[in-house]
Amino acid sequence: MQENVIICGDCLEVMKDFPDGCADLVLTDPPYNVGIDYGQHMDDMPEYFYYEWCGKWFSECQRIAKAVMFTPGIANLDFWLTQYQPRWVIAWIKSNSMRRITIGFNCWEPILLWGKPKLNIYRDIIESPTIPQRDNGHPAPKPIALFEQLTVGFSESDSLILDPFCGSGTTCLAAKMSGRRYIGIDISPEYCKIAEERLRAVDTGVPVKEARNGQGALFECLRTR
Repeated sequence: MQENVIICGDCLEVMKDFPDGCADLVLTDPPYNVGIDYGQHMDDMPEYFYYEWCGKWFSECQRIAKAVMFTPGIANLDFWLTQYQPRWVIAWIKSNSMRRITIGFNCWEPILLWGKPKLNIYRDIIESPTIPQRDNGHPAPKPIALFEQLTVGFSESDSLILDPFCGSGTTCLAAKMSGRRYIGIDISPEYCKIAEERLRAVDTGVPVKEARNGQGALFECLRTR
């Protein structure tokens, strides 16, 4: 099984070939089924099929990893609490959130945990500001600072972190920057390419935008001066 890679494919098809218990932590941000346009597909399954699909990938994650952690979205929280009873619920406090809901602003999101990870965090509140939509070319990005806190807080150095919905690669980037190994899976070739570019930028020191514009040689020159 390859490590430190981004795999383009359906996570259910990819994960079925992974050995039991091969990963230390699944850390992911799955689709919420709230109508987001991901480019190649819409996040808008009929509710019954969505929850059935969630059960399938969640079971695979539990088979593969010692611990599973993800953001379920406010709309799906009741489903996960009642059907799968997480070990711990953590509140992500979004200090700069301006997202309007029915009667006010949604300034927090749940993060759910199953299994027995290495615990370096003992509080059920994590604070991290949000980032703009379409940051890094993805319609629903999560902050790298948040996922770095979760990676360090719930795994040991050199742990293997799996993200079956890696999108633009935030989980994998957090793992790499924190001295962990990673495997990212996403069904979109476009997002897999973005994830690989972001990971490459950590090694080269050349930001993705500048690398795309062919400015890698200039940054390399400045870095070695």
